[in-house]
Amino acid sequence: MQNKGDKYRRCASIVLLRSFPGSARVQVLLVHKPRKKDAWQIPQGGAEDEESIEEAAIRELREETGVEGTVFGRSKRRYQYDFPASYRRFRPDHVCGQCIQFVFAQADPAQEVHVDGKEINSFAWVFPEQLSRYIKREEYRKIVAGLVEEGAAMLRSKI
Repeated sequence: MQNKGDKYRRCASIVLLRSFPGSARVQVLLVHKPRKKDAWQIPQGGAEDEESIEEAAIRELREETGVEGTVFGRSKRRYQYDFPASYRRFRPDHVCGQCIQFVFAQADPAQEVHVDGKEINSFAWVFPEQLSRYIKREEYRKIVAGLVEEGAAMLRSKI
């Protein structure tokens, strides 16, 4: 429930894709947060006031995985949600939820991923048809699947 003065935190998420020579198929990088629910996601985090969404997405990718991706596009999709009331009680600000914007980046197939074991404790490169093994919340899984499809189409058009 929103109150006067409430706002959504600006967030950036990066759909990091990799493809292999001679193949039209792509994989997307998922990261795992050490929590019980909704642990698998694409790299994301809050954007600082002075950062563009692209800059924030690249920074989050680097912080969470050690990867330097090459941005090649941005989606018009946004994913906005409200924080549960139980979580909001602990926030001293007027942030009532998050609004996530998405950018696309390409990784070299040989790119090594390094997670810190604390904020992110695992990662997986997955094909689109494998998303349901990792992302359990249907609404978010559909968004990620649509983003992977959108990013793959952008990549193919650049070839």
